[in-house]
Amino acid sequence: MSKVICNSLYIGSTILSFILALANSAIGADVSTTLKISAHESATTDTPEYSSYLESDRDIWDGTIQITPVSQLVDIRPTDWSFQALKFLSQRYGIVVDNFSHTFQGNKSVTRSEFAIQLNAAIARLNEMNAAKNAELISQEDLSVIQRLHSEFAVELAALPKRVEDLQTEVSQLTAQQFSPTAKLTGEVIFAVSGVNGDRKADDDEDVNESIILSDRVWLNFDMSFNESDRLFVRLEAENTPSLDDATGTEMTRLGFYGDSDNVFDLNQLEYRFAVSKAAKLYVTSDSTDVRPVANSDNAFSISGRGAISRFGRYSPLYRLDFGAIVRLKYEFSDIASLSLGLADDDADDADDAQSSLGGDTDGAVVQLTLEPSDRIDVVLAYQRDRNKYGAIAQLILEPTDDLELGLTYIRFYDNLDTGTGSELANDPFDDESEYITTSSYGLETNIRVGSDLTIGGWLGLTTATANDLAGQPEATIFNYALTLAFPDLGTEDSLAGIVIGQPPKVTSNDFGTDYIDRDTSLHLEFFYRWQATDNIAITPGLLIITSPEHNENNDAIYLGTVRTTLRF
Repeated sequence: MSKVICNSLYIGSTILSFILALANSAIGADVSTTLKISAHESATTDTPEYSSYLESDRDIWDGTIQITPVSQLVDIRPTDWSFQALKFLSQRYGIVVDNFSHTFQGNKSVTRSEFAIQLNAAIARLNEMNAAKNAELISQEDLSVIQRLHSEFAVELAALPKRVEDLQTEVSQLTAQQFSPTAKLTGEVIFAVSGVNGDRKADDDEDVNESIILSDRVWLNFDMSFNESDRLFVRLEAENTPSLDDATGTEMTRLGFYGDSDNVFDLNQLEYRFAVSKAAKLYVTSDSTDVRPVANSDNAFSISGRGAISRFGRYSPLYRLDFGAIVRLKYEFSDIASLSLGLADDDADDADDAQSSLGGDTDGAVVQLTLEPSDRIDVVLAYQRDRNKYGAIAQLILEPTDDLELGLTYIRFYDNLDTGTGSELANDPFDDESEYITTSSYGLETNIRVGSDLTIGGWLGLTTATANDLAGQPEATIFNYALTLAFPDLGTEDSLAGIVIGQPPKVTSNDFGTDYIDRDTSLHLEFFYRWQATDNIAITPGLLIITSPEHNENNDAIYLGTVRTTLRF
């Protein structure tokens, strides 16, 4: 079905755009206007400009030079007398036809049909002047020229009414058959060349796979509305970017746009919303809550195709903990308060990597309260209940000044620790023995703009995990942090240089046993520069260094270099 929709939208929009452009041009004047101007002497004398023009081309105008008849020409060239004559008349009497008049300002040839459209407009304009009793403004030379042009293009002028009639019929048919008059197709394509360097993998004694990796990701976005109160958004995704776990032995080296579907298109995101009433909106979606990352929100670190090259460098790992609803009703009490009720999906995937949540188990419920008491304060409170388990989110965003943004986040969740950014122990501190892990996560995020050339951001993240189904209910503590520096518009407008220095999630304490603690500390060092080559093309070389991978100083540092090219349309 997706393929049918894509093809229909593409073919329909292409044909419609062409027909509308041509029809608009043809309709710009009365079609095939009959030459009604009487040939009489003008009361005004020729201007010096016009006299010099006639003088320079006198041999052409009076027919003393043998030239190819206009009727034998396929295209009208800028050097042809007809082109020059009509160009001057158009300028002299202010004759304008949309989409085609500009051709008479340059040096491009036009077809006989295009020329006839402009000529038809010129005849109509002169007839209007004659009807308004302004014929005395039209010189005898101009009348002679327009009569000659009318004669030599009589066939094309006579065909215009039938062409317009046919075009109007086709436009009406396409309009009636089109899928949506507001449908919009956008897309993003990423091509990347990456290479890994190091001595040994982090998880064993094997050598790091140092081969060059070619990868890609394609997004096709369909955004449309069937009426003024609804919106349908569909994203199809095809990708072939490995996580690099096999090459390096750690998830700490994951790229920010990773995912592998063997370049087969899958449904990545789906949302349909419509207004039930003026205050109520119904959402069918794979999205979760309105909770959002704060750090790096302004400098686009968080955007996978334009920001940081690594998964960890985009934003705090806390926001990768799942909290989803596939159907929710949002009621806006006022401009500052709204309440959402929804059906929960405990199988909802990470928003960056997920297939659609539709099709998962919908045996829970979500309630969310959003408050915006001012432009500088946002509050989100959410609660999810699923069977005998539950989750909760609370977020406070403060913007004391235009240059300072602060976020405080609390997340209570279950059975989900793997953020794809930390050590193996951070993803599972209880050695796969527990099937019921509850977590409490606390986050602090900030973004500080220091003038127009520098933005300082970062975050702190602390998670306590409890194995509720193990004896003694052991508890583990997981900690991560990052400092980010962004240099917007460096070199060229919309370019971005970025630095990320941080610690991926690390188990700092664990009641389960001393063997399940990360004893050393890995550092995440990331440097990238996004060069905005054009409005639609960005090229981003970057370098990622992981010291003591898996928080083990016995592991050698791993180096990851990549060049990411992002094309948007």
